[in-house]
Amino acid sequence: MHTPAQALFRRLFLINGLVFTVGTLALAVSPATVSSPVLLTEVPILIVGLAIILTANALLLRTSLAPLGALATLMQRVDLLRTGDRLTDSGNGDLTHLIDTFNAMLDRLEAERSASSAHALAAQEGERQRIARELHDEIGQSLTVVLLGLKSAVDRAPDDLREELQAVQETVRGSLDEVGQVARRLRPGVLEDLGLQSALSALSSDFSRLSGVPVTRRADPDLPHLSAEAELVLYRIAQESLTNVTRHARATRVTLSLTAGAGDLTLSITDDGRGGVLHEGAGIRGMRERALLIGARLTIDAPPGGGTEVRLVIPHTAKRS
Repeated sequence: MHTPAQALFRRLFLINGLVFTVGTLALAVSPATVSSPVLLTEVPILIVGLAIILTANALLLRTSLAPLGALATLMQRVDLLRTGDRLTDSGNGDLTHLIDTFNAMLDRLEAERSASSAHALAAQEGERQRIARELHDEIGQSLTVVLLGLKSAVDRAPDDLREELQAVQETVRGSLDEVGQVARRLRPGVLEDLGLQSALSALSSDFSRLSGVPVTRRADPDLPHLSAEAELVLYRIAQESLTNVTRHARATRVTLSLTAGAGDLTLSITDDGRGGVLHEGAGIRGMRERALLIGARLTIDAPPGGGTEVRLVIPHTAKRS
């Protein structure tokens, strides 16, 4: 089997050999002659013949090697987080093998990236759950004990200390609420207990309460059932999208919709903020990695009216049978 370098050499050699052979045959059967020394009247004939040979050679080489240009363009734009980008032009001859090999390499890299992302995200979710349990079981319970102790102290305290102890009591109560919120963000228990719709509703309410930005929710009444993994991916992407709105968008309103289509389910989070993504940081790349786990397609666009739209399209393969 020829190596790529040997195959390319053979291709170029055959093309040039064909051009020069045809040129030689054309010269042999034509009435044109060349004197020695060359006459001035014969120079234009030689120049025209050379130009024809060079032009034919250039056209044949350009047509033959055109798939290499498309292959180089694909190499420059390929991104393993945006799957399915392949070279459809199969080339010809030995270039077909080169292009097929490159496409197969992309398939293998995407599969390996998806598998490694799945392991990393599973470990991340496990760590989130562990930290959430520790916050709830240890820190939350400790703060609850402190809060009960303060309540007893407030009841027995003299009037000049009662107001100060009540302020401390409210501070501890606020800290307990914050610990609960952090635990819920780390481990969405409502998703496991009440389902996706209730989890998204609670997520939207928490977002509006903390940011002051109202969220309009729209959901089809009859949504298809999803696998537990797909529901978690959908929830995390909605959570990260709302977090990005808080940090970057400066929006005044947000719309969160969940609609069922022909064979797919679409999550859309749209805001009226500054719009556009200047740089895809760890948050957005994490969203793309999560989408790959269930074969979903994630797009982030700036609508004509301004703002940003995050759209996740989940195929029917992620649905629960």
